[in-house]
Amino acid sequence: MRLDLSLYLVTDPGLCADHGLVETAVAAVRGGATVIQLRDKHADDGEMIDQARRLKDALAGSGVPLIINDRLTVAVESGADGLHIGQDDGGVVAARAALGDQAILGLSVQTLEQMTRLDVERLDYLGLGPVFATPSKQDHAAPLGFEGLATLVAASPLPGVAIGGLKAEHVAATRQAGAQGLAVISAICGMPDPEAAARAFYPD
Repeated sequence: MRLDLSLYLVTDPGLCADHGLVETAVAAVRGGATVIQLRDKHADDGEMIDQARRLKDALAGSGVPLIINDRLTVAVESGADGLHIGQDDGGVVAARAALGDQAILGLSVQTLEQMTRLDVERLDYLGLGPVFATPSKQDHAAPLGFEGLATLVAASPLPGVAIGGLKAEHVAATRQAGAQGLAVISAICGMPDPEAAARAFYPD
């Protein structure tokens, strides 16, 4: 499946509650979201597998991949298109071995030092950030700002999607820094109209 990082939606169960998880994701795709990541820090694997299967069915035919955050078992059992892991979520080698060659595998990178230790052959893209501090993730690293983002992008051998407090008004600065796209949570999940919120990331 082709990977387009332009607008990468990370789901949040609380923020998606008004419209429902699946409905929010589908609406975001109608508005231009190019990747959906299922992220739920509190659900158990069984609940997440069920969520992932419903999302995968809803996204069928859209060309938009479903990525699972952190949970390798969920990604494998649900038949998702890929997995995104952090620096502390287990090894890239094990993840790639379990997922197979066709799956998408992403890794969060916050520093240049982490960039020097990449397993480039097994990864497809990087999540770069946080650009700004964000309430969606309490334990995040120090915010990079756009200058720090540009530094990471310049050092990256892989496509990068920026994350961390980004909104539609940050599209130009993110592109200028060299990132392939923006990963967002509250800028779509927390909005009354997720489709319109996604569309706002594509200024004329």
